[in-house]
Amino acid sequence: MATTKRPKIKKNDQVAVIAGRDKGKRGRVLEVSPATGKVKVEGAGMIKRHQKANPQSNRGGGIIEKEAFINISNVQLIDPQSGKPTRARYKIEGDGTKIRVASGSGHSLEK
Repeated sequence: MATTKRPKIKKNDQVAVIAGRDKGKRGRVLEVSPATGKVKVEGAGMIKRHQKANPQSNRGGGIIEKEAFINISNVQLIDPQSGKPTRARYKIEGDGTKIRVASGSGHSLEK
């Protein structure tokens, strides 16, 4: 059984889609699935789904558009300094905490 690699992309990160149908789009990460290596990005990978009405949860029926999972290799984090797509690496702080930093500029990706 193959092990999964720990993703450097987390929920609420700003990312750019670098490959596929939505190449060039930017958005916020809505969900990360490390087991499958996929992410949901706001406004990217849109699919149409037929939804049955559910009066209990006050949800109407019809055809809805929602985000689908896209491969994590097709997105890159946005550098907070330059605004360009960048890789991420980890840096150990003086107090021993591990933070994510942009590989290009070295600026922190943590909020």
